[in-house]
Amino acid sequence: MTTFLSRELRDGLAAARKLAQKRKSRLRIDVDGKTYPVLRVWNGGFAMDLDDAPHLRGLVDLYDGGRHLSHCLIVASEAREDEMWFDFKRSTLVADHAALDFARDEAAPVALIARD
Repeated sequence: MTTFLSRELRDGLAAARKLAQKRKSRLRIDVDGKTYPVLRVWNGGFAMDLDDAPHLRGLVDLYDGGRHLSHCLIVASEAREDEMWFDFKRSTLVADHAALDFARDEAAPVALIARD
């Protein structure tokens, strides 16, 4: 049995794999009102499809679907196979509430019960 695949078949399989990976990923970045799909994210950066990746540098916002994950300062790192890798210079998580400027007392009441 032979394991030879024609060039057209290999290219078709690679394109199908790339399309499935794009559809599966909900990650995206927002740069000046434009959004770009992100294939995967790790501690030090993220990867985008080489065909979709513009030369990005600077501040971007990282989203998972509609949830804002972080503000990131990025720089383009390198192109590997069919992906463009970007490195985080800084990545700040987005909080859904303001930071407290005082220490909460653990014994403080949670709610106030009014007297009738």
